[in-house]
Amino acid sequence: MSDSPNRWPAQIKYIVGNEACERFSYYGMRSILAGYITGAVLKGGLGQSADVSTEIIHLFVFANYFMPLFGAWLSDKLIGRYHTILWVSLFYCAGHGVLACSDFVGGGVSGKMWCLYAGLALIAFGSGGIKPCVSAFMGDQFRPDQSHLLQKAYGAFYWAINFGSFFSFLVIPWVKDHHGYSLAFGVPGILMAIATFVFWLGTKHYVRVPPARKTCRAGFFKVLFAALFSQREAGKSFWDAARSRFSESEIAAAKSVLPILGVFSLVPVFWSLFDQTNSTWVLQGQKMIPANVLGLAIGAEQMQSMNPLLVMLLVPLFTLGIYPRIGRYASPLKRMAFGMFLAVGSYLIVAALQTRIEHGGQLSILWQTLPYLVLTAAEVLISTTGLEFAFREAAPELKSTIMSFWLLTVAVGNLLVSAITKIFSDPANGEASVSTGRFLMYAGLTFVVAILFSIIAAFYQYRDEAAARGK
Repeated sequence: MSDSPNRWPAQIKYIVGNEACERFSYYGMRSILAGYITGAVLKGGLGQSADVSTEIIHLFVFANYFMPLFGAWLSDKLIGRYHTILWVSLFYCAGHGVLACSDFVGGGVSGKMWCLYAGLALIAFGSGGIKPCVSAFMGDQFRPDQSHLLQKAYGAFYWAINFGSFFSFLVIPWVKDHHGYSLAFGVPGILMAIATFVFWLGTKHYVRVPPARKTCRAGFFKVLFAALFSQREAGKSFWDAARSRFSESEIAAAKSVLPILGVFSLVPVFWSLFDQTNSTWVLQGQKMIPANVLGLAIGAEQMQSMNPLLVMLLVPLFTLGIYPRIGRYASPLKRMAFGMFLAVGSYLIVAALQTRIEHGGQLSILWQTLPYLVLTAAEVLISTTGLEFAFREAAPELKSTIMSFWLLTVAVGNLLVSAITKIFSDPANGEASVSTGRFLMYAGLTFVVAILFSIIAAFYQYRDEAAARGK
């Protein structure tokens, strides 16, 4: 580790490099997943309907964002963050390998479907298992006198995520088009193996925080269950029932969680919209005309690179240019409420494009740039702001708990898409998930949530007074 308080620890380069390769691996696989599931069998696809594809993809993403609960438990209680990242990554590599080898499995489409399920399950276990560990492990590398470097370090970490995903959306579809699905699934596996190797290279340099097998403070659920199930005297408040077992500071920490969960309960609907950029938006784009930009062919799968590209542009624009100029209107919940309304607008645009397609219109794939711009702006306002809100409002000892709840909002949002697709599927053609009516349904649902979010933003009492002023 560097002795200077103004220099990053040398081992950070291994963690940031690992993250860039891992995100390339994950999003590279996702970039071709919708096309693989719905593609013609003679061209290597599975020949399934749009509705089946949508269900599978969003159940997979649900598993990715549910597994962090297991990863956090494994890391914090048993083997620590370093060993969790290293060993769980091997399951991640194996998942890519299973997908890449599906062409060599007998049983036709049925055999390939079982390979798909097995591969996605292993990838969800690996990706979700390391998700709560990597960013925290990076923070472990900084000494207290280097804490002022964390903001820039996490900025580089977030930039690496988008850098890796941006190129994956361009490269992997190209590999698929020129060499088939096996190699296209194999390349992400190779990148994940490189990610694991890069992480291992820093082994002797890392600071490792041992797992806390016995916690010295009560967690949120222990205090909550005590309040719920302990006998409560007449006239006492909800939390009074837990005061005989826990300290005032532990009860105060638990009390800080419920208002945050009230806010989080409205967030899943945003993720149900956002994560369709890798499913229904791709399937819509397949019915549009590919474009050529600077000699690069841009089709439905390549258009997914628009999101990370816009994130890299919009985050500094919002953070450095817009937020400082709008004062109290930049408070976290007001930003998130505005993001919800933008998400509605993006789906109104997608619905308008779908209407043109359904009436026989020939549209360039570049028309999707407009909804991508609006939805990515919503992502910046909701995703990055939501993390800021959670960390500023939660008690210090429960910040990890709050992070796991935030990841669960993504899981629930994707489960919502799968449920809606299943309930409202059209047995006649299996294309209801990619239709004007379905896109308008999501827009209407999100509009209602945006109104509720605006009401919460107006009346929420911040623990952090600076946040309420947009500072």
